[in-house]
Amino acid sequence: MQRIIVLNPKGGSGKTTLATNLAASFAASGYQPALMDLDPQASSMRWLSKRPDERAPVYGIAGFERSAGVTRSWQLRVPQDCNPLIIDTPAALESQGFPEITRAADVILVPVMPSDIDIHAAAKCIADLLLVAKIKRSDERIGIIANRVRSNTRVSQALKRFLGSLDIPLVATLRDTQNYVRSAETGIGIYEMPRWQVRPDLEGWQQLLSWLDGRRRLRATNGEGDHAGMKGTETWPP
Repeated sequence: MQRIIVLNPKGGSGKTTLATNLAASFAASGYQPALMDLDPQASSMRWLSKRPDERAPVYGIAGFERSAGVTRSWQLRVPQDCNPLIIDTPAALESQGFPEITRAADVILVPVMPSDIDIHAAAKCIADLLLVAKIKRSDERIGIIANRVRSNTRVSQALKRFLGSLDIPLVATLRDTQNYVRSAETGIGIYEMPRWQVRPDLEGWQQLLSWLDGRRRLRATNGEGDHAGMKGTETWPP
């Protein structure tokens, strides 16, 4: 099972938007994704509750809930036929928690918004992933997502300069568009909207999905884990 962690302790960076749209794109392509929400705000689970019955299913796990009646491992269990698992992490996550939350991650996606505050927070997040969680750059597990970017603005240029200095791959640039507001309100993803409505957004998502598939293929080549049921990028977009 491919485990995709969406992580940035800075609130408002777009973690839930990224996680839910990833889950929807995998579901629309014939996969059986699981979406785990570790954020007490429950935004991913709220999105899932709005998802129309006629859309391809996404299995939801309310990981922020605690129950004295069951073990934590039982509560966070993922059905065997689900793949991939996408984990939406909470804001204000302390760096001491990074090693545990990233230990089994195949991919760690860090969304970054184009503002000075967000750029500074992202720099600290990446430093903590490298120094505290001991993620090696050579593993190429960390991917940066430039989120809600408006082209040719001063702050977007500053974001590009910052990302270019990190030696961490920028795997996709996602536009600032009302389509993500519609996604949050309706429980569907960008890939499930009419093509005429989202055509400018699809290039960024294809970049991201292709990168994720490359990571999956590399892991499979190295003989790591069970990849039954996963498909190639020829199924993206659906």
